[in-house]
Amino acid sequence: MKVYVDLYFLINYILDLTLLCSTGRLLKRKVKIYRYLLGSFIGGLSILLLFININDMTLLFLKFFISVLMILITFGRKELVKNIFYFYILSIILGGSFYLFDLNFDYTNKAYYLNYLLLLVCSPIILYIFISDNIKNKVANTHKYLVEIRYRNDIFKTYGMIDTGNCLKDPYKKRGIVLIDYEFEVDDKKSILVPFKALNSNGLIRCFKPDKLTIGNKDISNLLVGVSSNELNMCGCRCILPNTLMEEL
Repeated sequence: MKVYVDLYFLINYILDLTLLCSTGRLLKRKVKIYRYLLGSFIGGLSILLLFININDMTLLFLKFFISVLMILITFGRKELVKNIFYFYILSIILGGSFYLFDLNFDYTNKAYYLNYLLLLVCSPIILYIFISDNIKNKVANTHKYLVEIRYRNDIFKTYGMIDTGNCLKDPYKKRGIVLIDYEFEVDDKKSILVPFKALNSNGLIRCFKPDKLTIGNKDISNLLVGVSSNELNMCGCRCILPNTLMEEL
């Protein structure tokens, strides 16, 4: 049976390059392209270990050593453990995905080269989907805060998320509006009706001045609370914070 070392080196090189680029993208590392290429080249050389007669433990140690060397060359020593951790997380996700697809990489199988072609095409797609979803969740959690609203003897606690599209302000003092779907018993004489325009509707929303409003660990005094007649659910939050808070929190 013929074994084309150059072909397997190329496949290993492309996969290592994909994993390193994905790790850099996930962790937002600023790395020059030549470092990615050099790190992937070192990783590609690991294919030569298959032709060395060594025991499994030694092989495992050498593979780990090469992976650490790849990461050092690509990203440097800063946050080395974190880089290694996410590199292996992405490797496990990629390996698990192809285990799920049950691709056969047996040298004698007729579909062997087709499977490798699928591996090279699908690898960036799988990692892109994972990283995009991870970054989206990070952004969502970055703007998510614990909110506590006190009004009279009523206390409402929930998580709130800053919405850049929430530009509601009361027409009198131009105060921002915190939207919630929890019904407080508000005195009509002390409530303020604020006009709003949505994509498919417009009207008035009843707002009030809370006795105390805490967002995160900060007490906020210059906002009103508006009670939405519709159930709110923005990334699991029942409270929508105004865009004016982006500078304050």
